[in-house]
Amino acid sequence: MISELGDTAGDTDEPVVVSWPRPSVAQITLSRPDRLNALTFGMVGQLSDTLARLGADERARVVVLTGAGRAFCAGLDLAGHVRGAMGRSRGPAERLRGQEAFAAMVRTIRAIPQPVVAAVNGAAAGAGMALALAADVRLAAVSARFHVAAVKIGLSAGECGISYHLPRHVGSSRAFEIMLTGRPVDAAEAERIGLVSRMVDDADLLDSALETAEAVCANSPFAVAMTKKIMWANLDAGFTPAIELENRTQILAAMTADSGEAMRAFVEKRQPVFTGE
Repeated sequence: MISELGDTAGDTDEPVVVSWPRPSVAQITLSRPDRLNALTFGMVGQLSDTLARLGADERARVVVLTGAGRAFCAGLDLAGHVRGAMGRSRGPAERLRGQEAFAAMVRTIRAIPQPVVAAVNGAAAGAGMALALAADVRLAAVSARFHVAAVKIGLSAGECGISYHLPRHVGSSRAFEIMLTGRPVDAAEAERIGLVSRMVDDADLLDSALETAEAVCANSPFAVAMTKKIMWANLDAGFTPAIELENRTQILAAMTADSGEAMRAFVEKRQPVFTGE
């Protein structure tokens, strides 16, 4: 079950909590603070379902993703996973299904039309780091620490899109070094190397994320959704396909009612009123 609250994510026994701190901003809070928001397989499914549901919700213009308590997300709940696996054999097919379920969270973040802002507090490790990397915008609290931990336990550091996203955010040389050593990256370094947009005090993290979300919401819904779509598409494209996609998208955007409204508002020196048309 997924809890949905009207204003803030308060005390709840649910591990995935949805709140609406602003009318057009949905906040997803991972809420297992006693386990540093480590992910169970049930929680993974809930998070994917929540993201997909919000992706289809026209009220949501931006999604903010954060963690309750001292951490963003500590990755797989390894201790619980090991205890659950004791006494039974798991074949490769079952293991692959589990891995694909984790990867589905990242796919869904990328697939929904709304920009996702990750407000990273404390540890973002393993799949938790993957969630942050998949977001469109990342803000880090001073307490944030990013950690690709899998290599430390005999696994590949490339999981849940990390080997795709990290070099695109920080460059291949830095990504290789971070992934091969398994060392943590603190908030100050994350800001310096471009892993996050900016670092803020822990007390200001959610307010900063909501300010960013509100700045996005001030723009045309179509323009925002297409900007997200075109950015991710062109990170994979060569120059000529990228230009062609930009050209087609720009013409579509120029034909929307919101584009005309934005131009009239600019001339009339007023705030535009967007309808999503």
